Amino acid sequence: MPQMAPINWLILFFIFSITLMLFNMKTYYCNMNSIPQLSQSLSFKKNYMNWKW
Repeated sequence: MPQMAPINWLILFFIFSITLMLFNMKTYYCNMNSIPQLSQSLSFKKNYMNWKW
């Protein structure tokens, strides 16, 4: 079975690295969360739980 030359391993490494970076950038920038508006943030109710030990 013939062996791969070192330059082929280097090209394969670059292809996998670029693919990984592109996938990470796609998932990071395509799944941006919406910023909550001020009126929504004021309507939160605080629930305090009293723990009795």
